[in-house]
Amino acid sequence: MSAAEALDFALPQPDIAAWRAGNTGTEGVWQFDSGQSGRHVMISALVHGNELCGAWALKGLLEAGVRPQRGALTLALCNLAAFDRFDPARHDGARFVDEDLNRQWLPERMRSGDTQERARAAALRPFVEQAEWLLDLHSMHERAAPLLLTGMQPRNLALARALRAPQHVVIDAGHQDGVRMRDFGRFGLADALAPDTRSLLIECGFHGDVSSRDVAQNLCLRFLVEAATLQADTAQRVLPGWRQPDVPCQWALQVTGGVVARSERLRFTQAFQGLELIEKAGSVIGHHEGEGRDELIVTPYDDCVLVMPSVRQARAGVTVVRFAQRRNL
Repeated sequence: MSAAEALDFALPQPDIAAWRAGNTGTEGVWQFDSGQSGRHVMISALVHGNELCGAWALKGLLEAGVRPQRGALTLALCNLAAFDRFDPARHDGARFVDEDLNRQWLPERMRSGDTQERARAAALRPFVEQAEWLLDLHSMHERAAPLLLTGMQPRNLALARALRAPQHVVIDAGHQDGVRMRDFGRFGLADALAPDTRSLLIECGFHGDVSSRDVAQNLCLRFLVEAATLQADTAQRVLPGWRQPDVPCQWALQVTGGVVARSERLRFTQAFQGLELIEKAGSVIGHHEGEGRDELIVTPYDDCVLVMPSVRQARAGVTVVRFAQRRNL
């Protein structure tokens, strides 16, 4: 077992047996319609099978009998096959079955259906296409502060500001090895082309921290209220204890680039946790190990923030850290 695997996994695996079938004919997917005009809102969890906080949040919404007061609500437990492999002692093995589900949101990949995750993305695609507002619940490889990812659209940044949580908001264009759910279809279009859509991805902290469940629940409640799916007083009544205090301020982290692994032979110079601010351009933070001399990994500018540094999934094509510039949101 690696040192990274040895991180204490305190969050138990939720029992979702009662909610596994769904009510749509697609396993794990639930839909409820208020019969009143309003937004179609979707909350997704378990895109990665070892990211339990979102499953806890959706289980809580379903157990509380949450129903939209306006519009429609979809709740999706996504990668159930990977979730079934979960072992807290080797939780990385439950991230996916064949490949990362959150890189398969390209029509040609979904049409092929030649891996577990591509077939599952194809099954989930109609529900994602129906949704106008999307909140995708995730957690992190390392113990770190929560991050809210908005993509590049100003409309999502405005929503992040309105939610007043978490403290750090990441503005990024995604990853080179595939498209995320939150960037799929009209969610990835410019504001002028899809002004009524919103899509956010919340990284709730380390997979195994109990606090990640609190972060997921807090964002779910805030998102449903901001979407007008639930009235604020109703949300507080049916989901007691879910809303946490507003953060005192928010920081926007504008991603400018990152480091993509060429192989699993990549190392950082220290155990970065994320959100480190590196003062000087050219500071060495890691290296690619090669057959000849190592290639150094350096920061590209002064006051560079490291976003989600991790070599736990390092292999060719995987982003292991992103560089960002920080400003007040």
